[in-house]
Amino acid sequence: MSQAESPIKIKVDTEYLEHQSDVADKKYLFSYTITIINVGDQAVTLKDRHWIITNANGDKSEVKGPGVVGETPTIAPNTAYQYSSGTVLETPIGFMEGSYGMVYNDGRLFSAVIPTFRLAVPGLLQ
Repeated sequence: MSQAESPIKIKVDTEYLEHQSDVADKKYLFSYTITIINVGDQAVTLKDRHWIITNANGDKSEVKGPGVVGETPTIAPNTAYQYSSGTVLETPIGFMEGSYGMVYNDGRLFSAVIPTFRLAVPGLLQ
């Protein structure tokens, strides 16, 4: 299945956690809430994730692993799965992107691309 045919739509909301950040120590904490929507006609299971996190200095880190937040959810057709997680950056702005490894009930694998999204301290960008 090509990416254009993926039955998965992904929505991202981000939040800067000022009270947990330490600017003097270059620790900027962000939370993100991901909504994974299955617009297809078959159930799919999220098996793994691959993130690329880039800070404003261009430093990249990768995160790979099974599932998300300890779960490998099965998402029925026309339903959604939502979870929240977070990351720490050394700069007040950065970007995340990646993909979820998904599988149909019949065993066919596909990748759902997570569109690039920005993490930024409010008021930093106009």
